[in-house]
Amino acid sequence: MSDSFALKDRYQMEDLLAIMTKLRSEEGCPWDREQTHESIRNNLIEETYEVVEAIDNKDPVSMEEELGDLLMQVVFHAKMEEEVGGFTFDDVVNGVCQKLIVRHPHIFGDVVVHNSDEVLDNWDEIKRQQKGQSTYTETLKSVPKVFPALMRSAKVQKRAAKSGFDYPDVQWAFQDLLSEVEELKEAIAQNNADGCFEELGDLLFSAVNVARFLHVDPEDSLNVSCNKFIDRFEAVERLAIERNVDMKHSSIDNLNCLWNEAKKQQ
Repeated sequence: MSDSFALKDRYQMEDLLAIMTKLRSEEGCPWDREQTHESIRNNLIEETYEVVEAIDNKDPVSMEEELGDLLMQVVFHAKMEEEVGGFTFDDVVNGVCQKLIVRHPHIFGDVVVHNSDEVLDNWDEIKRQQKGQSTYTETLKSVPKVFPALMRSAKVQKRAAKSGFDYPDVQWAFQDLLSEVEELKEAIAQNNADGCFEELGDLLFSAVNVARFLHVDPEDSLNVSCNKFIDRFEAVERLAIERNVDMKHSSIDNLNCLWNEAKKQQ
């Protein structure tokens, strides 16, 4: 390591930028030099989820580390763009600072707001203006297609509701959900594979709509159910081992009995 990269007790942002420049240089790391936006795309997603997991676990030590890993990904992508004459990290910082100032006119301007709802309404309106979105459809289409499907569905529905296109209450949304259940049952009865594919999607979309009316995040709700299933499955397997039950060859009735017993225990 050269003198300019001597070990320090504490590093700052400029050090991270300098380290990334070194790694991407001819004298740097072969692996880092070979990377492209596409090759490390999934790394960015993985690091984001690791930050989320640290938040969910209420683990500030891990959060500090994972936020650093996520920041490194931002610096990595910005450096690759700088190398080809695109934007720089400073441009990224400048852009987000401008966005925060413009979209908070009640802080950096003379707009008066009375609650958080008005803040969000202003944010959305300014965002539409900045992106040149003149129709509600354009706001729906701007929701990234790479979002997890539940998250994308919730955002699309929320934006559609801002146009006034929405059910009056959760009961309407729930009746729509029941209707989709019946349509899926019909597709199953007809052994219609394409129909099942379509109707299952409609059913899930309707379930997300119910979640929106209940102010429940569908991603979080489903994750809790997934964790609950794993916990109960563990209890079922433990009971099966205690009673010398071969789960693979046991009847569904016997497995259901174990499931119900595990459910009562929890």
